[in-house]
Amino acid sequence: MKSSKTKSSGITLTLFDGEGRARKSAAHAVRVQLPDGRSLTVDLSQAADGVVGLLAEHTDTRQQAGLLVRPDNHDALSVAVTATPVVTTTGTPATPPALELEVQQGDGVGKRAGLPSRKQIETWVTSALYADAALTVRFVGEDEGRTLNRTYRGKDYATNVLTFSYAENEDDPVSGDIVLCCPVVEAEAREQRKPLEAHYAHLIVHGVLHAQGYEHEDDAEAEEMEAIETETLQALGYDDPYRDDRTPVAH
Repeated sequence: MKSSKTKSSGITLTLFDGEGRARKSAAHAVRVQLPDGRSLTVDLSQAADGVVGLLAEHTDTRQQAGLLVRPDNHDALSVAVTATPVVTTTGTPATPPALELEVQQGDGVGKRAGLPSRKQIETWVTSALYADAALTVRFVGEDEGRTLNRTYRGKDYATNVLTFSYAENEDDPVSGDIVLCCPVVEAEAREQRKPLEAHYAHLIVHGVLHAQGYEHEDDAEAEEMEAIETETLQALGYDDPYRDDRTPVAH
């Protein structure tokens, strides 16, 4: 492909087919469309001044196109169109992954004040989701919370949040149950002088990370989870959940 100045339109685009045959056309730009959605547009609007612009694009809004330029010699360049996933400041995809969400309430829980709405829950879940997922968020009373913790964790008390992840390896779809014990969450929010809504948001984000394989068994893992939780909560408009109190959260 080459262009030259002409008397009529100023720019002539010369196209060469696979056998080297040339065809000329007046144009100000040409787009090279790649099969996977990447494209490279050659802007010739300033070619009369010796300037040729290159624009990389992608038809998938979840992908950010870029250019990788490599000098071949003093008068030739190789240009590659790259594609990287578009992510938010917290590292999750800019276009939220597909979410199959079920919200459940245990016996008597629906009468409690301060329970988050389904819309809030969905927002909090997707804020910490890195891949498509099927999750259940269940709100329970103290008896059910204690029974679950004793049965599956061997600890005879109700805890703030329990996460049951069903993916056995990294290639399995994200699926799990996140169980929040309302009386414990409410008591912690009062003790820590935090808004109940913010505490629910934190524990749900924590549970979603667990469902995706994050753990806090050692200091390094705990620091990673806490950093993600803090950044995610702040992006949602809440304070750093670990700023004043470092109450541990369960699995």
